[in-house]
Amino acid sequence: ALAIVFFSLTLDNFLNFGNITNIFRSVSIVGMIALAITMSLTVNGFDLSVGAVAGFASVIAAKTMVIWEMSPFWAIVFPLLMGLLVGGVNSFLIIKVGISDMLTTLSMMFLLTGISITFQNGTAIYNYMPLPNNQGIAPGLMHKSYLFIGQGRVFGIPFPVILMLAIVILVHIFLNYTKHGRYLYMVGGNEEAAKLSGIPTKKYRMMAYMMSAVIASIGGLVLGARLGSGEVDAGGSYLMDAVAAAFIGFSVLGIGKANAFGTLLGALLMGILLNGLIMMDFPYYSQDIVKGIVLTVALGLTYYKKKA
Repeated sequence: ALAIVFFSLTLDNFLNFGNITNIFRSVSIVGMIALAITMSLTVNGFDLSVGAVAGFASVIAAKTMVIWEMSPFWAIVFPLLMGLLVGGVNSFLIIKVGISDMLTTLSMMFLLTGISITFQNGTAIYNYMPLPNNQGIAPGLMHKSYLFIGQGRVFGIPFPVILMLAIVILVHIFLNYTKHGRYLYMVGGNEEAAKLSGIPTKKYRMMAYMMSAVIASIGGLVLGARLGSGEVDAGGSYLMDAVAAAFIGFSVLGIGKANAFGTLLGALLMGILLNGLIMMDFPYYSQDIVKGIVLTVALGLTYYKKKA
């Protein structure tokens, strides 16, 4: 609220419809990746691989259409299946092997980034790209129906915004109004007590990591469709803003736990800050200082309330 008031008083065009739409569109991918982190936070975990999952999803989707000449249906299905697989591997290593969640997902982040680079010899995948070893031009194209996911509009509203808001609502309903969502919170709050209550804690921790990876894959599909290509490590630049958004969400309305609407507001705050600073011609190399201060204050409020 303070950020909106400040920028609206200092910038004439900050609150017009076009700029508000730009803010929402700019945070749509960050918001989805942040929601993926939120799912892992519900069980007191932390998934650092979501940015790499998103980037790899965009590469798989692009290669499916441009190199393998398959339909947009498979360009969507393959990345989602990849997300399920990554979430399953993460949860196996964390739950069965006993590796800490941060080390496991950090390792997965490096692994997926390396696979993404190797998958296409370190180059982006795009329409009419030259194939290696002078084999001609890529035979397939990124279909318009797929590009609509990242570039289309419905009644003037960018489709990525609609998709992000739909996922926010679904995650909110799942976490707050279903038995499974409440069990996730119980596992995250006190795993031993949840286990003694008869809740299969390992099953719900696995569910959280698999849902995290799938949501990150959806964010990657939107990212690839917006760029119109499969860029190597395209999701890596979104990770820190997504982490900030997810943790800022803890402090929203004093909830003190991971939640979908808080994460959305956290993503919007990061987007508002970036948009306002750009409109004020604030040096790009100093923008992270402001975002770091905001994150520190939000975390300070959250953990101070927990301590109190």
